[in-house]
Amino acid sequence: MAEDLTITKSGTKEEQYVSLIPQIEALLYGETDLVANLANVCAALKEQFGWFWVGFYLIKNDELVLGPFQGPVACTRIKKGKGVCGASWEKEETIIVPNVDEFPGHIACASASKSEIVLPIYNNKNIIGVLDVDSEYLSHFDEVDAKYLNQIINLIHA
Repeated sequence: MAEDLTITKSGTKEEQYVSLIPQIEALLYGETDLVANLANVCAALKEQFGWFWVGFYLIKNDELVLGPFQGPVACTRIKKGKGVCGASWEKEETIIVPNVDEFPGHIACASASKSEIVLPIYNNKNIIGVLDVDSEYLSHFDEVDAKYLNQIINLIHA
């Protein structure tokens, strides 16, 4: 597949995900390099949805370390249990935050971020990092995002 995406801005959010997922699957097909795959997933999501920030943090030496991302500069290291990313890692669950200012211990890497979704990434049954997506709008993420972002990260093989 050529490395071009067919971006569909019309339709529901769910329809946009349904259009994007096979394209991401094709981008990842046959590529074994984790960083390359994470970078392409970030780019595809940013292109499709225009979110403020989308990226990955990977667990290294018992902390989350910034990986491939799209958007403004970000926090480089996050401790387990700290902020939304650290909480998602610690609880091993997806966290949707409608208003980051109301999340206890939120780490404000960028003041323009208003809402966030963070999903754990697994290799076999071991958590290896998180996908972090931020929006400049309140209450931007919901269960539709959680469902389809989980499908996307399940396409990534570490």
